[in-house]
Amino acid sequence: MSAWKLSIASLLVATLVYLSSWPVPINPMSWQPPSDRGYQAPFSSNQQLAALTTIATPFPGPETLAADNRGKVYFGLSNGDIGCIINGELKIVSNTGGRPLGLQFDRHNNLYIADAHQGLLRLEPNGTLTKVLTEVGGQALIYANSVAIAADGTLYLSESTTRHAAQQYGTYQASMIDVNEHAGSGRVIQFDPVTGTATVILTGLNFANGVALADNDRSLLVAETGHYRVLKLHLKGDNQGQAEVLLDNLPGFPDNLSRADDGTYWLGLVSPRNALLDWLANKPQLRKMIQRLPATIRPQATRYGHVVGFDQRGQIRFNLQDPQGGYAHVTGALLQGDTLYLSSLHQPAIALLPWPLIAND
Repeated sequence: MSAWKLSIASLLVATLVYLSSWPVPINPMSWQPPSDRGYQAPFSSNQQLAALTTIATPFPGPETLAADNRGKVYFGLSNGDIGCIINGELKIVSNTGGRPLGLQFDRHNNLYIADAHQGLLRLEPNGTLTKVLTEVGGQALIYANSVAIAADGTLYLSESTTRHAAQQYGTYQASMIDVNEHAGSGRVIQFDPVTGTATVILTGLNFANGVALADNDRSLLVAETGHYRVLKLHLKGDNQGQAEVLLDNLPGFPDNLSRADDGTYWLGLVSPRNALLDWLANKPQLRKMIQRLPATIRPQATRYGHVVGFDQRGQIRFNLQDPQGGYAHVTGALLQGDTLYLSSLHQPAIALLPWPLIAND
């Protein structure tokens, strides 16, 4: 055998050995996704997000939005900044030193922050920033994602994964790793800020994401990104502790949830579903091999703009899209006054859309 053939053969053998045996941080589980219906009613493709305007942010990723008791809109950025919008201008008010994701104000105007690196934080009106919850049952929080607050002050926190730390991989890559693994390590935590008691109330989630209270705080909606669905967890009543599917087989990956005063729940779909990822769902060994490839050639989020509004029964009321992805990777929306504010995983801006629009038939 000639030297060049020997070199090629050796390279092929080395590549096969690498793809079949190199250690990776996942142990993929086989599962069967629902058949992707694509953009059919009530998610028919449209251009309703194409007319939005934007406010540039100094760093990318205004991932979640929240309004204080004066209606001022706050956001968090990829560099740790917490800022607000005042008369169309941005003001930075704090920095968490991590990656702020979910935001929610309590009735005292304290801003609770689900920081993917730091855990659950509280920013008081005087600017004091405090770590409130960093572990549960002796297990450190490694990917705090979203927070909702009930009228009695009880907090509900989603932890996307207990296996893949956001600080180690970055929030985006950690989410891709967890979705690829599909091991159901996400959870929801109930926290009493007065007593400091934290209790895990829901486990087995494939990338737990946005949370929002419903039914006068008798239930909690939870976006399960890796399963393309939104769950309804009963907090009180005969079905307490039980979860049911409210929205299923979504055309994209669900992210943040927020509830508007009119009872509409806004949900961002950060990217369309990926046909290759669905095909690989029941092929865990192939998924492990793909995890060994460079991140740039693994399945990635696709540029697309999509946010939906639905009622507490799961009926779609609004379906706003931009297939061109002018403002892409939409993580959620916040309705404040006559403006619908949109957040994004990667965009260096917050988007604004005049409101109202016409609801779906």
